Amino acid sequence: MKKLLFILFSTALILSVAGCNSAVSSNAQKIKKVVVGTGTQFPNICFIDDNGKLTGYDVEVVRAIDDLLPDYEFEFKTLEFSNLLLSLETKKIDMIAHNMAVNEERKKKFLFNDETYNYSPLYITVNEKRDDIKTLNDLEGKKAVVGATSNAAVFLNKYNKEHDNKIEIVFSGQGADDTAAQLKTGRADATLSTPFAVNFYNEASDAQQKIVGDIIINSQVYFLFNKEEEELKAKVDEAVKKLKENGTLAKLSTDWLGADYTVEN
Repeated sequence: MKKLLFILFSTALILSVAGCNSAVSSNAQKIKKVVVGTGTQFPNICFIDDNGKLTGYDVEVVRAIDDLLPDYEFEFKTLEFSNLLLSLETKKIDMIAHNMAVNEERKKKFLFNDETYNYSPLYITVNEKRDDIKTLNDLEGKKAVVGATSNAAVFLNKYNKEHDNKIEIVFSGQGADDTAAQLKTGRADATLSTPFAVNFYNEASDAQQKIVGDIIINSQVYFLFNKEEEELKAKVDEAVKKLKENGTLAKLSTDWLGADYTVEN
């Protein structure tokens, strides 16, 4: 009798453990990995810090979203900014977190989430010794350097079409570092940049930049997804709303960007 009870107990224990392992396996299978494309050269947005860690406002917002969505696991993949959209289009990544603003060309191919997580005010930015440039009119006949697929490039190209191509637009070779070098050496006359990027480069590398005039573009910033990722987009929007409500988003913006850019300035 005792032997029979032992066999029954052992069998029950084995089935119980098997059931637990099956549940764990099932839960693990439910977690969806999301590959997030970002960069390493956007000051305070997405960059490598002195300890070799990928961080910045956009990166930490995604990490905060990850904490709120247990059914998803967010993994970063760093790319050159010019490769981000192509990587999303070819599904090498599932999402972009790189201070992305809406424009018509991007809307045709990709899905933007509904809940903006930042505003990115772009000003004309020049060498601190320049006093001859304050408006777009002042840029006519001069050279402006921008990222090839950036919203600044889209804006200036549109401006040129409407104003007989009066601004010479050149594209930066190595991201923000090259832009800073061109402004410092006088190879370019201006760029479009944010106050927090200008402050970062001035403090980090004596870039000798200043913003001038009024805001040229005050873009709302969103995450980008593949068109079929409606469910992921909805989950991210839900998480961003919570981060706004509990104050996390404003704190991250203040910590990384020097002010609360989660509301329009």
